[in-house]
Amino acid sequence: MARGWEKEDVDLPEQTEAQKVATADENRITERDRQRKLQGLNLQRERILSERTSSPHRRSALEAALLEIETQISELSWGIHI
Repeated sequence: MARGWEKEDVDLPEQTEAQKVATADENRITERDRQRKLQGLNLQRERILSERTSSPHRRSALEAALLEIETQISELSWGIHI
C-alpha cells in the first residue's frame, strides 16, 4: 500500500502541469469569446444608431437599449490591454 501512495506523489506534479495547460486553453477560449461578444455588441450598437423613428416610445426604447449595449461594451473593454 505504501507504494501506491509513493506513485501518486510522483504523479502529482504532472497533474498540476496538465491543469496549468488546461487553464491556459480555457483562457484562450474565454478571450476569443469575449472578442466575439464585443464584436456582436458593436454591430448591435451600429444598428441602433442607424435606426430612425418618429415615435417617442420607440426612441426611448432604442435609447435604453443603446445604454445597455454601451454598458456591456465598457465592461468587456476593461480586459483589453494595448
